[in-house]
Amino acid sequence: MTADRSDAFVFFGATGDLAFQQIFPALVRLIADQGFDLPIIGVARSGDLDALRDRARASLEATGHLDTRALRALVAQLQYVKGSDDDVETFQALRRQLGEAAHPLHYLAIPPALFPTVVDNLDTSGCARGARIIVEKPFGRDLASARALNATVHRVFPESSIFRIDHFLGKEAVQNLLYFRFANSFLEPIWRRDYIASVQITMAEAFDVGSRGAFYDQAGAIRDVIQNHLLEVISLLAMEAPSGHTPEATHNEQFKVLDSIRPLRPKDVVRGQYRGYRRAKGVNPHSSVETFAALRLHLDSWRWAGVPFYVRAGKALAVTATEVLVELRQPPQAVFGEKEPPEGNYLRFRLTPDMSISLGARAKRPGEAMVGEAVELYARHESGTERPPYERLIGDASEGDRTLFAREAAVEAAWKVVDGALRAPNALHYYARGSWGPAAARTVLTPPDHWHDPE
Repeated sequence: MTADRSDAFVFFGATGDLAFQQIFPALVRLIADQGFDLPIIGVARSGDLDALRDRARASLEATGHLDTRALRALVAQLQYVKGSDDDVETFQALRRQLGEAAHPLHYLAIPPALFPTVVDNLDTSGCARGARIIVEKPFGRDLASARALNATVHRVFPESSIFRIDHFLGKEAVQNLLYFRFANSFLEPIWRRDYIASVQITMAEAFDVGSRGAFYDQAGAIRDVIQNHLLEVISLLAMEAPSGHTPEATHNEQFKVLDSIRPLRPKDVVRGQYRGYRRAKGVNPHSSVETFAALRLHLDSWRWAGVPFYVRAGKALAVTATEVLVELRQPPQAVFGEKEPPEGNYLRFRLTPDMSISLGARAKRPGEAMVGEAVELYARHESGTERPPYERLIGDASEGDRTLFAREAAVEAAWKVVDGALRAPNALHYYARGSWGPAAARTVLTPPDHWHDPE
């Protein structure tokens, strides 16, 4: 074990849904793949060690990650501290349980409202000394709360020890955006306003809010996925090449992109809600929270000035898919005199459910006439070999690698973009389940642009 590696893993909210769905599967894969041999300490209000071990087994069975050998190791490494987040004696018991561990990694798998209390108690009990901390999104509800939360955590932890986790950044397909962008020299001459007409990002989910109604009704589509996931995708697409190989070099360029995005105006946002949302469990029967949002964003930078970035995300849509479509400008002259305006060239990055890259072009249709047709060159990534996001991110945090984690300045810059739209939300448009959202979503597009619906 190196001095930089964490020597204990503590997760608060050990009996919660996040631990069940993500943390236990990630831990067992880390044990199987990387020999993750740290003491693993769960902290929760109820139960005991035997109950926690049973819950770990149930998690792995339910999520399809049951590895008998790794499960035995996880059960052997598990420890338990029962207590409350606001009880300093709980944290004193945790400090005793940590024993000789000098560099624990604390994962706050708890509601953000509890972060300040837990951080203060970690400090008071000595558990924060030499430690790192992982905090889950949403990191704040708006710009003001994000700043306050950053200030709270910074009272105890330096920025280098704070890991703001967003599983989207740990996805292989999202990392491939960054790799493809800078590993291929043919992109650089055209990756600018002179050749790119627009950029579209769609994150569509065919399922509804399900059992997450209470959470979702406090968040909405903009807070849930646009302020974090999709603005992060834009930062990877639009950034300049990092001047160095450190995480900070990449973070610097991502921040510049986010800082260049104009704050949203009402005319650049369309909000929607699927019919029947208000009947979901945990949802206010008079809720005005959006389950769909479509945005037009502008980047005030030399490379991207004048190029609209269109973003839409929603629940209960036609399909489940996330993709980026970069549309290139039309040739300056219609050499072959085709009467119908042809579809333009494009690059399509499919991020979920599969991972692929497509190049849209035109080729001559067989026959005497000089008439073309749209063709697509398609490359699909063989899935099944990539590490799941939470496994990657917890492993990276334990090694102190902050590459895939959000930095304070970037989080606040992203909130600046959407803050006005959250403080003064515009009208809500209703849409049918299984559709592509409200018809009003077209109003954020600049003619002749149109939405490209993933298949």
